[in-house]
Amino acid sequence: MKKKNVKTKIEFKKDSYRRARGGYSRLLELTCEHCKKSFCQYQKDGPGILKRLYTDRMIPEPTRTSKQLVCGNCDRVLGALITYKKEDRPAYRLFVGAVAKRIVKSK
Repeated sequence: MKKKNVKTKIEFKKDSYRRARGGYSRLLELTCEHCKKSFCQYQKDGPGILKRLYTDRMIPEPTRTSKQLVCGNCDRVLGALITYKKEDRPAYRLFVGAVAKRIVKSK
């Protein structure tokens, strides 16, 4: 029996963090720069480069946060877990050149 490729609609989070960053969001697909394998989608708020990944904006959201963000395909370390002090939120600080991104059209 074949499985149907069903895409679910992703609801953007509309909270104080989004409003503080300019009020617009986009969905990014993140891939490992080394093996080109996709590991998650991420809701990016506001302008600017991608420096860190807040755990509550990752899709799928991690059930448990490990100390490092690791590619599931090639086991490369992509980032380290920090607590972003300005907002007191857990986030992964990305290593330079470890992650590639592209904007995904939300359906």
